[in-house]
Amino acid sequence: MPIRRILAAVIATAALAGLGLTGVATAATAQGAPSYVTPSQCREGGGEPRIDLPGNPCVGGSYDGQKVD
Repeated sequence: MPIRRILAAVIATAALAGLGLTGVATAATAQGAPSYVTPSQCREGGGEPRIDLPGNPCVGGSYDGQKVD
């Protein structure tokens, strides 16, 4: 019986560790490369491409703050 309890504890620990590693991988992927939108995408999203401002942001709309390329 003690062997079954130890085995169950080892399996549970391994499962939780696997979930933790998956969460870390997801967080690293979500940060990824910076997002760029085209001027037309910016306008379609309700914003205005402001290439005259530093960083060329899309101002307003659903793409607010993203770089226009």
